Amino acid sequence: MENPEIIIKLTSDEALVLSDWLEQVQMTDLSRLVGDAAVWAPLHRIAGTLDKSLSGIFAADYAERLEAARSRLRPDLGDSAIDEAGTDT
Repeated sequence: MENPEIIIKLTSDEALVLSDWLEQVQMTDLSRLVGDAAVWAPLHRIAGTLDKSLSGIFAADYAERLEAARSRLRPDLGDSAIDEAGTDT
């Protein structure tokens, strides 16, 4: 069976937030969080690809950029029709 590449498209906000989260995950004990060591390779590959693609991760205002991206990605609970259980109402 062939192993075709999978392409995932992210917005710059999604990429920035995911990159930060992956960095935090990699700084923890991965073996406690991820039971199967086979998962580590793709996690490291995704993190590395994001790091190479996001020049803003080294910017002086990184924390502000990250918080702005997080704010834009969080659902606006006032405009949402999703209840606390995460299901549509």
